[in-house]
Amino acid sequence: MAPPFNAEQIGSLMRPPELLAARSAAGLTTTYSQLTKEVQKATETAIAQVVSKQLELGIRPITSGEYERDKFYSGFFETLEGMEIAHAIPIPEGYRTNFPTLKTLKSLGITTRDSIIAVDHIRHTRSAYMSEWQSLRRFVPEEMWKECKLTMPPITHNHMQMAVGTAYRKSAYTSDREYFQDLAQAYKAEFQALYDAGLRSIQIDDPNLLFFVTDEFRLGCEEDGIDPDAMLDEYIWAHNQCLVAKPDDLHVGLHLCRGNMAGSNHIISGSYERIAKKMFTDLAYDTYYLEYDTERAGDFEPLRHLPIGKNVVLGVVSTKSPNLENLDELVALVHSAAEVIARGQGRSAEEVIHTSLGVSPQCGFASMSLGGGRGMTMDGMWEKLLLVRQLAEQIWNRPSRG
Repeated sequence: MAPPFNAEQIGSLMRPPELLAARSAAGLTTTYSQLTKEVQKATETAIAQVVSKQLELGIRPITSGEYERDKFYSGFFETLEGMEIAHAIPIPEGYRTNFPTLKTLKSLGITTRDSIIAVDHIRHTRSAYMSEWQSLRRFVPEEMWKECKLTMPPITHNHMQMAVGTAYRKSAYTSDREYFQDLAQAYKAEFQALYDAGLRSIQIDDPNLLFFVTDEFRLGCEEDGIDPDAMLDEYIWAHNQCLVAKPDDLHVGLHLCRGNMAGSNHIISGSYERIAKKMFTDLAYDTYYLEYDTERAGDFEPLRHLPIGKNVVLGVVSTKSPNLENLDELVALVHSAAEVIARGQGRSAEEVIHTSLGVSPQCGFASMSLGGGRGMTMDGMWEKLLLVRQLAEQIWNRPSRG
């Protein structure tokens, strides 16, 4: 399945001041807060406005900006039967040794964090994101629903960060494999429900998967008595279980980045090289949305492992800086990446460009409600998205798909 769009976006958009004010007035300060009627009304208004803007500017795919959520991973796990919010888990005691996010949280003065644990067998009893999809599609003509995208957190999100053995109670599961099997069934049910309601593109956001490229995290795993390579293999298996028997025309892609906290904080640096071969060949995703806006991502050489039939969307435009990139330099970057992929696949760069590549910002513009790159404004955000569209039009010599 080719990438649905040459010009992409990662999904989250900066929240308008009115929405932030409504959330603040309602005291919605935690990741898993329930929306009040007043906030729901403000959210619907904000979604209507942001969808209208995307339609006006020709920005694709169309998203709700994740306006319903406090953070990118809100809204899924807490809706599953058998899952429970664990409040105020102490940092670092309640988390894996050397978990990279903790260093940033501690620097911000954050000493506890909420998470979700399995207290009983996990069951999908209702769609977690159906209301989000219904809110989005209300403002999009039905014939354009295929041009929309919804984002979801990864199956490994809670398990990867929490201290070994604490992602589920022993009364619920006796092994990680059992836990992931039930959780994967929930993902498959959610995919199918959204597909049946007309959605055709889903993006899984997994920034933590790149922690496996760092010595810090891998050494922490070993201190916890875990083989990091075996853990990565288990996580790849878990991701793939979510994709078993998905509808053929449901596009599911995986977004990987190195952190996108408020004020342009990033969590790690490092090349994809350490995990690239496993990531591209063993994971069953159609498309990989990769960060490539700065040197912290390394060079394009890991892309030589991309198999024919899979796609990469190159995140060459930064959401973390308001400065606009040079269009000619971006074009050169995309062609450089295509050359590396072509060498690995034994194809021409031109063929790679026209069958397997897209371009995007490196991440969303607000992975949390109060997020946003340092100095980034709403106007700057739209300028960046228009730059991505212009880049795609120049490379593909036609208006970008969508």
